[in-house]
Amino acid sequence: QVQLVESGGGLVQPGGSLRLSCAASRLIFSIYDMGWYRQAPGKQRELVARITSGGSTEYTDSLKGRFTISRANALNTVYLQMNSLKAEDTAVYYCNARNPSLRADYWGQGTQVTISS
Repeated sequence: QVQLVESGGGLVQPGGSLRLSCAASRLIFSIYDMGWYRQAPGKQRELVARITSGGSTEYTDSLKGRFTISRANALNTVYLQMNSLKAEDTAVYYCNARNPSLRADYWGQGTQVTISS
């Protein structure tokens, strides 16, 4: 069974940084597009960033310049570096692995990120 395990969340003051990690297992990581999504209380889940199997990246416009997605195929891990964090970045952050050709779409359990002074 495919597993996606997020880590790195926590409580940070405004202006701080966090790096989230998502470790994948039981899948051929290199052929999956990986993404980070987030869901704030009372809101729908939204895309934060995606990185394709080939390394192309896509970001939600409002987060460009503050967040960076990257992947390490040798470690089966995708990262999300978050800088200059704001209170509105508070949410549960979810990792996603997707391969449309395989009709595969997997989610992690999420990690809480709270930005507060």
